[in-house]
Amino acid sequence: MSRPDQTAEGNGGMPGGTLAVPHVTTAAAAREYARSVVRRQWDTASRTAREEDVIDLLLVVSELVTNAIRHGGGLAAFEVAATAEGIRLAVHDNSDDIPDVAYGSGALPVSHHGHGYGWPLIIRLAREIVIDRRGGGGKTISLLVPLRALR
Repeated sequence: MSRPDQTAEGNGGMPGGTLAVPHVTTAAAAREYARSVVRRQWDTASRTAREEDVIDLLLVVSELVTNAIRHGGGLAAFEVAATAEGIRLAVHDNSDDIPDVAYGSGALPVSHHGHGYGWPLIIRLAREIVIDRRGGGGKTISLLVPLRALR
């Protein structure tokens, strides 16, 4: 089992220093861990992420993990990697179902009829969204949340 302060290579097909975080079972724990990765691995002495970008990251983390728990048969794994562009996330769940709105425009719903604001927010705030079915069942949603440095 990896500790949150270790970096592992090759988990879930994500590039670079990706770490699977097996103890994350709630959206709150996932947000806390993602924020710690920004502070420990993305921020440097000469570069600090803009707080509004970190808030965007935390919204995306919260939506992905909550969707995995509520609609994806449970959270199977959660991975976070700092890159030069921002933070890469991979959320693995136990459902093969691809959300209908996952490839939408990001337009917010006029009313709430079973679909909320989660996927439109994810589409608006993240880049390079990929949904892959996993061989043993379930799916992985991976994406990049861009971070900009304070000037």
